[in-house]
Amino acid sequence: MYNELSKELIEKIEYDKANGRDFDFSFKDENAVRRNKSTNDNKGILRSPFVRDTDKILNCPFYNRYADKTQVFSLRKNDDISRRALHVQLVSRIARTIGKTLGLNLDLIEAISLSHDLGHTPFGHAGESFLDEAFSSHTGKRFFHNVHSIRVLDKIFPLNVTLQTLDGVISHNGELELSKYSPVSLSGFEEFDKRVEDCYQSEKAVLKLIPSTLEGCVMRISDIIAYLGKDRQDAIKANLSPEFFDYGIGVINSEIVNNLTVNLIENSYGKPYIKMDGEAFLAMQKAKKDNYEFIYNAKSNLDIKSTLREMLLSLYDKLLFDLTSGVKTSPIFTHHLDYINKPYYKRLTPYEETEKNQIVVDYIASMTDDYFIELFAHLFPSSTLKIKYIGYFE
Repeated sequence: MYNELSKELIEKIEYDKANGRDFDFSFKDENAVRRNKSTNDNKGILRSPFVRDTDKILNCPFYNRYADKTQVFSLRKNDDISRRALHVQLVSRIARTIGKTLGLNLDLIEAISLSHDLGHTPFGHAGESFLDEAFSSHTGKRFFHNVHSIRVLDKIFPLNVTLQTLDGVISHNGELELSKYSPVSLSGFEEFDKRVEDCYQSEKAVLKLIPSTLEGCVMRISDIIAYLGKDRQDAIKANLSPEFFDYGIGVINSEIVNNLTVNLIENSYGKPYIKMDGEAFLAMQKAKKDNYEFIYNAKSNLDIKSTLREMLLSLYDKLLFDLTSGVKTSPIFTHHLDYINKPYYKRLTPYEETEKNQIVVDYIASMTDDYFIELFAHLFPSSTLKIKYIGYFE
């Protein structure tokens, strides 16, 4: 079931293109804002500010690690199951399709899309939950991957990324869907920094974030569209064989992506907001609920969680002890602190002066699934805590 844009809207879009009509809702390159205004980041005709952002993101030392970070299915030796590297590309592709039709800034959309999950932990949302537990118990601060993505781009590696990209990244919340997104104004870095700090204190602050640009709004809803059907596709490849219902937006990935994209464009074209109609929004909510029941909370996805929790909490305590005690041979020094300091970035304060719990969080969040498992085995060789991969021929 593949819906198409209405004849009326197609004719309107064609007329607007032929007559050079611009609704002027896109974010303009010349209004991009950076912390460090003295650099050449906003200059030159060769690369726009947001193309420069994308180049910075692609070359961020942590970007490669998307390739071995769980999207949904952990511990499976199956090259056809998605990792975060593919997810961020799918989000970018969907968001750019919507953004192009709506006349938005595609370079800004791409920069937000490709960087939005840089702060994600190994083992997906399970790893995020357990790292939040450890961080909160030691400091009272909370860990959320979208907030940590900002830390990667703005603090761990001070890349001087634009405020508009950073705002789109922190304001994405793929677990909280809205039928309509109207951008919320953002005055500058002072207000942004206050929002970031509030997010370390309360989940409520995270949940109320809305992007300040339409480009950020498009990326946020595209995040949901990208994983809703793709997770189902991966579930079949993982032999879960779930049965899904058709609520009017299709059942398989290509149907869901097409039909929600069409609905968004149909209801958003020429408007200063992003919206889907009530029927499509309700269908998306129901489909997402099915995903939780048949995929995310399936027994095969829950089996490793208790073991993973014990491993992560033990690893946190061990790394914090090594860091506090100055055990220079520990991987937190040789694999993390030394690694962070190798690239040349102008920092206001040396990274090693960061609060020690935060350094441990930075290290664990940066890990890939494979690295986490090997590091645990290296630091706890006699531990009975083990998690095993499902092999190619099992």
